Amino acid sequence: MINRILGEKRVLVIDLPGTTRDSIYIPFECKGQKYTLIDTAGIRRKRSTHEKIEIFSIIKAREAVERSHVVVLVLDAHEGVTEQDATLLGMSADNGRALLIVINKWDGLDNYQKQEIKRKLDVKLSFVNYASVHYISALHGSGVGKLFTPITIAYTNAGTKFSTSVLNKILEKANQAHQPPPVKGRRLKIKYVNQTDVFPPTLTFHGNHLQNVPNSYDRYLKNFFINALKLTNTPIHIEYKSGDNPFKDNKNSLNARQIAKRRRLMKFSKKK
Repeated sequence: MINRILGEKRVLVIDLPGTTRDSIYIPFECKGQKYTLIDTAGIRRKRSTHEKIEIFSIIKAREAVERSHVVVLVLDAHEGVTEQDATLLGMSADNGRALLIVINKWDGLDNYQKQEIKRKLDVKLSFVNYASVHYISALHGSGVGKLFTPITIAYTNAGTKFSTSVLNKILEKANQAHQPPPVKGRRLKIKYVNQTDVFPPTLTFHGNHLQNVPNSYDRYLKNFFINALKLTNTPIHIEYKSGDNPFKDNKNSLNARQIAKRRRLMKFSKKK
């Protein structure tokens, strides 16, 4: 795919797994925009990685994912989403990378095979539903040139800073649509939200009793804000901060009248 983008044979291509041993960094410019393409070593299943040099290449590929702004995961249409592909998707999601999923070798399939692959992708890629899916043929070049538009959008979305006022208007709508659930008998109260980081966009929610926000409500907030901000191809990261009780370390001192009343109550309870 990189050779097709560059229009020349810059990287070695052999129809065998494990031919790329190290991550290759390639400066590239398209329509005045500068990129650095990183061709990573393919990560095979653990039982297939016997050589020490291949294990090292896996480490380098993981480092490349961590350093990148946008990850383009290329899947083989004939194999679908393998267990190892799902692991790589999880690694990209855990690192908060903007993500595109590219299905290669799409031209060689009939309509039934294409529908089956799309159906399986909907199921297996549900946990990265923010990522768009693109169908290409790197060998023939179809669809490759169209990838730069979603790549640019993904980069822009992942690095955008949103104003606190906009975020709090969205929070108000989210609370109206679905109030935070009670946890251990206490109703969660989210007072306001602000953005604290980019790549990925990180939102910090402030309020009371936010130490144990249920996973279901966390997912609800993520999906609500992604839709409201019209983000594509990038996850958002959410952090919660609870306000400290200013009186938690203060002991209530009793006056003489309250002490006498307490003693009377204790005597009464002992008689019972």
